[in-house]
Amino acid sequence: MAGQQSDTGRVSKRQSVLQAVRATVLSGLMLALAWAMASTQSEAKPSARILPTGEGIELADSNGTSYKIMLPLYRSGGIRYFSAGVGIEEREAEYPSFPLKLIFVAGTKPYLSYVSVVIEETSGAVRLEVPPEHVAGPWLFVDLPAGTYTITASKDGHTQVREGVSVRAGAMRMVYFHWPEGLAF
Repeated sequence: MAGQQSDTGRVSKRQSVLQAVRATVLSGLMLALAWAMASTQSEAKPSARILPTGEGIELADSNGTSYKIMLPLYRSGGIRYFSAGVGIEEREAEYPSFPLKLIFVAGTKPYLSYVSVVIEETSGAVRLEVPPEHVAGPWLFVDLPAGTYTITASKDGHTQVREGVSVRAGAMRMVYFHWPEGLAF
């Protein structure tokens, strides 16, 4: 009888150990699954598309659900442009491929907005003038035809010029305008 009780005790102890191992393995699998799902979701970047009306850019998640963020799409002399880069959704989004992206920064601030921009052909003919109220974010995307341009950016009386900026069809050219730290922006 004593042998049966000790066997029963061993079986009960073995079952307890097995249950603990199963619980540990199951919770490890659940953690791995949760991590994998979070990784997949964080890798999905928002996308931006031009609205069918052509009046703006709409941001949506990878499932196509709109973020209710609409960026105005401006036109001037046949050239389209829009400003973006405010907030995490705008900074992570994949935008329509416009051949020129201007990026505005000042000192240690990562971004600067409300910059006026003038884009001229090498002949001096003005192709585009963008008022500061159209640059609500630190990025300005411009759908320029291929060519070489001079770009002037101004903020509160401080002006920078980039000459000989070449833009090619099918490629994005990024141009940074960096003002020194200490200016009141």
